[in-house]
Amino acid sequence: MIQGIFFARFLSEQGTKVVHQSPPGCIVAEPDVDKPRLFDFETMAEYIIPRQAFCNRFVTICEPENKYRILGHPVCIKDEKYARNEFMFNFCIVLGVEVDKTPYEAVVRRLASTFTEMEVQNEYLSQEDYSNSQERRSIAALIEIIKEDLNNYNECMIPVDDANTINMKLFPNHRHPPPVKSWHVPISTMKFSEIMDDTWDLTMKKVIKQIDGIKDVRRIAHDADVALGLTKIALQHLLYYDSILMLDLFLFGNIYAPTPEVNDFLADRDGMQDECANYVYINGPRLPNFYLCRLFTSLATSRTVKEWLKLHNDQGFPVLNFVDVRRFIQFGIIKGLIYRVQKYAVSPAYISSLVSGQTRVAGDNIMQKYLDGCHSFDQITTENNLAEAKIREQLRKFPDFDTIYR
Repeated sequence: MIQGIFFARFLSEQGTKVVHQSPPGCIVAEPDVDKPRLFDFETMAEYIIPRQAFCNRFVTICEPENKYRILGHPVCIKDEKYARNEFMFNFCIVLGVEVDKTPYEAVVRRLASTFTEMEVQNEYLSQEDYSNSQERRSIAALIEIIKEDLNNYNECMIPVDDANTINMKLFPNHRHPPPVKSWHVPISTMKFSEIMDDTWDLTMKKVIKQIDGIKDVRRIAHDADVALGLTKIALQHLLYYDSILMLDLFLFGNIYAPTPEVNDFLADRDGMQDECANYVYINGPRLPNFYLCRLFTSLATSRTVKEWLKLHNDQGFPVLNFVDVRRFIQFGIIKGLIYRVQKYAVSPAYISSLVSGQTRVAGDNIMQKYLDGCHSFDQITTENNLAEAKIREQLRKFPDFDTIYR
């Protein structure tokens, strides 16, 4: 959120001066405004209008108390018509130091370029005090509207005069998404049917129709009749905009264990227990939330989901009659209440080869490349399109084959 915005310029007789600011009194004192300033402008003036070596480029400054960050793009226009043959100004935005400055960099650059062009065209900035035109907005009004619109709507479109309009938009800064693997399972976080229209990419629409929280990426590509590479690109695009989440394949042979965050669930922080109940219960009367706590805390690294279900069934609680187990596990993973214990194939011969400086296990079996302890069974089964039992049958051809869990 923008804490303040101001227009400063260099005056030949007064030095650097704040000409306009919003809100009033946020940078320098104003008459009849009793408001604390965001920072001491006098200590920062030399950085607001800096030496020419720093002009015409994006500049970021933190004030001495490290509470606010000032974003600016000082501009120096050289022309004989100005005093000292140059006109220097800067439109600055003040943010909290904890706020990501990346989306605002484009705004500051746009302010600098727009007002530079307007100054070159009709001396909009330098002749402000001498202009009597009623057909253009004042700079004070402009920066006030810019601040309010960007804070409230993340965009602004402000007509300045008949020839100029200020158009700016804050774009969220998303991290580059991780690679999409064939064995990942995408889950949508929004209703695509409500936002898709005829202008969407055809490949994207075909891929989205197959996202159901059950199919893995390879299966989605097959059912959508889309190349696997294109499917991964489409899903990575959705990941970039936080439209989907990526989870592991759910199998009854998987192993899950609780994390320390399960204590938040037990304490019912933010109504998490009711949220889970609404997501996972399927048949019959709704059971007390105690049963959900019991289910989460009974997961362990020593038992698979199948064994976990049998444990509760033997204790008189038929879980499958009341709970969608797949959705139950997904809820725990998404909320960070549980984690997946992955299975990896490893060969001691490969460990020995590392000591000798080799990187591969000798032999021609195509499965040997998976024996380095870095390939999960999810990856092995998906890439070879075989069930885990068939994979294990082939891996047992290596006499020193073993499975590790981590």
